[in-house]
Amino acid sequence: MKTFDDFQRLVESLRGIFQVEHFIYHSVNSAGEPYAALTYAPEWVDYYLERDFGRIDPVVLGCFQRFHPVDWKCLDWTGRAAREFLKEAIDAGVGNQGFSIPIRGPNGQFALFTVNDTCRDGAWKRFTETHVRDLILIAHYLNQKALEIERGTDKIASQKLSPRELDALTLLGMGQSRAKAAENLSISEHTLRVYIESARFKLGAANTTHAVALAMARGKIIL
Repeated sequence: MKTFDDFQRLVESLRGIFQVEHFIYHSVNSAGEPYAALTYAPEWVDYYLERDFGRIDPVVLGCFQRFHPVDWKCLDWTGRAAREFLKEAIDAGVGNQGFSIPIRGPNGQFALFTVNDTCRDGAWKRFTETHVRDLILIAHYLNQKALEIERGTDKIASQKLSPRELDALTLLGMGQSRAKAAENLSISEHTLRVYIESARFKLGAANTTHAVALAMARGKIIL
């Protein structure tokens, strides 16, 4: 994947794979310019930018203060401006359900990944509970690819991971708990934590899930 068009096609294909209304990745590049790949109607995107809705959008404002994924229903929509914005968004084809993942990248970078759909609360709850791990990995993968495209290279300098660090990330990436991963590696959970923290540092990852996503994106582990 070398260009923004490639990136946009990937986002569109992921929407089809997960069978949701919208997939959205949004960031600000090193020049301070918005960088986005999404499946919203172009008319809504233009209107959103024209009205500068980012100033009042509870998703943007709420996620900027968070480090963990959040369902839109957990955000503050009580203000009049927020309620009116939501009504306009839904009228423009934005789904009534949303799940967003804030991403902290290098040098203070902030990005936001969102899945969006029109369905009942129960169906959305089942969807997010089933796919939350995959969505977190995808969010960090997309962010890494966006940064690579901006730099114009797929080559990312990083320190070599040790065999034990690779084993630890692989087992966690397969969905094993830390206790189970430590048992399989015949080490203590404390020692496992040391390997994970070392791998995070070498990869420049914000958290363990980010480390797994980066290791996968760079071909260091295959799940």
